[in-house]
Amino acid sequence: MRKKIVIASISLMAIMFIGTIAGFLNFAPKSNNMNQDPADTETIINKLFTPVSANASALGDEQAKITIVEFADYQCPFCAKFHKETKDSIMQNFVETGKVKFLFKDLIVNDRPNEKASTLAAAASYCAAEQGKYWEYNDEIYKNSQGENTGWVTKDNLKQFANNIRVPDLMRFSDCVESDKYNMIVNENDSLAKNIGLTSTPTFIFYNGTTPLAVQGAQPYELFEQIINEMI
Repeated sequence: MRKKIVIASISLMAIMFIGTIAGFLNFAPKSNNMNQDPADTETIINKLFTPVSANASALGDEQAKITIVEFADYQCPFCAKFHKETKDSIMQNFVETGKVKFLFKDLIVNDRPNEKASTLAAAASYCAAEQGKYWEYNDEIYKNSQGENTGWVTKDNLKQFANNIRVPDLMRFSDCVESDKYNMIVNENDSLAKNIGLTSTPTFIFYNGTTPLAVQGAQPYELFEQIINEMI
C-alpha cells in the first residue's frame, strides 16, 4: 500500500495534488495566474477549511494540527466506498485521538440538466443539520447509496433517511426539503471546489497550516495514514 507517490503543484494557492504512479492526477485550475494575490489565497484557504454552517461543524478537536476536507457527491459510488470502507478507521485512529479534524463539502458531479438529485441530497443534509443531525444524515445517505442517477434519491427517501436517524421534528425537516432553502449553500461549496480545479469525487484536501495537499479517489486507509503521519 505504500506505493511511490507522484506530486504535482498547480499555480492556484499552491495546492499540491497527490496521486499514485498508476494514476497521475491532472488537475487544471480555473485560473492560471502565477502571481496569485496572497490575500486571495488566504480567503480561499479560509473558505476551504471553515465549516459551511455552524450546524455542520468539523468532526474532531478544533485544535487538531491537520484538517481534512472531503469534497464529494452523495450519488458518487466511490464516495460511498470511502464512507463504507475507510472513513471509520480515520475517525478512530486520527479524529477521535485529536490529531485530525474532518470536514465535508459538496462537489456536484452527478446532477442531470432536469434532475438535480445530488443537489437535492446535499440540501437535505443541511436540513438535518438544523436539528443537530448533519453527520448522522451524511452517514445514512452513503449507507443507502445505490449509485449514480438510479432513482434512489427522492424526497420521500430523503425523508425516510431522516426518520431512520431519528431527526426530532420530521415535519420541519420535510418542509425544509420541499423549500430548497439550502441550494445556495450547496452551490457555494460546488463553486469553491470547481474554482480551485477540482473535477471529480471524492477529493480530499489535507492541510497542516503550510501547503495544502489533495488526493483523489477512494484510496485505501493506508495512504491516508501515510500522508497524515508524514504531515504530523
